[in-house]
Amino acid sequence: MSDTPDWFWAAVEDTPDATSIEVEDCDINYLTWSQTGTPGLLFVHGHNAHAHWWDFIAPAFKADHQTVALDMSGMGDSDHRDAYSNDTYAQEIIAVADAAKLPQDSILIAHSFGGLQAIRTMAQYPDRFKGLILVDSGVRHPDDIKEREPQLERLGRAKVYPEREIAIARFRLQPPQTCDNQYLVDHIARNSVEYDEGWVWKFDEELNSRMTMNGDLESDLKAIKGKLALIYGENSESFKATSAAYMQELMPDMTLVELKAAQHHLFLDQPLAFIDEVKKILAAWG
Repeated sequence: MSDTPDWFWAAVEDTPDATSIEVEDCDINYLTWSQTGTPGLLFVHGHNAHAHWWDFIAPAFKADHQTVALDMSGMGDSDHRDAYSNDTYAQEIIAVADAAKLPQDSILIAHSFGGLQAIRTMAQYPDRFKGLILVDSGVRHPDDIKEREPQLERLGRAKVYPEREIAIARFRLQPPQTCDNQYLVDHIARNSVEYDEGWVWKFDEELNSRMTMNGDLESDLKAIKGKLALIYGENSESFKATSAAYMQELMPDMTLVELKAAQHHLFLDQPLAFIDEVKKILAAWG
């Protein structure tokens, strides 16, 4: 991996502490890179992902911010549930923030599916966080909304591999996209498998069928009292510029950033540019 940059090694060698908190009879795992600094930052991963997606992002903020990332239930090293909902995920986010002693002026940074759970959290618990930075996530323009693709259902079916390296080699980003920074994809893949009578992905294959989205996403967005920002990928097929403009109409005070040469997994495509944009937003929010 001679092409892997030094900044990446420095980041992933900064190993976080792993802790868990019980929420509605499930142990919820979370990682902590720094226990001091304000505002605190709580990173929320996307669908069928986990806290280690932030391993090469979160350390960039630990010098000035308390820095935490969670595994939502059904994913990563957290327990699985018989039923999932955005209300339960909101409870998990709040419980981790409280257990980690994140101050009231903390910021949520949430990608994709995690952004939808963070919007619900901000609406349901309006005084707990100072702001939310959405990452290629939010309320889509009506013309951009697609029916659920069969691929998501296929993704949820359990696969068992005889060897860890075979499983890692089969890892693919979802939704599908290319990524020039293979070392980042490889890092995520290595942290996405566990042994359970064979090597399996670290997510509940029943999550999609057991998931309920309560309330109305647009209403929840409008209910947010705190600061709001959206960073979206210039070339994202999941959250397009039309949806970003639509959200700006709904929330005129929202900070809007288009990350150039980036797709849906924009902090894999442009990790350093993503870090810079987040730092600019945090500085502007004070």
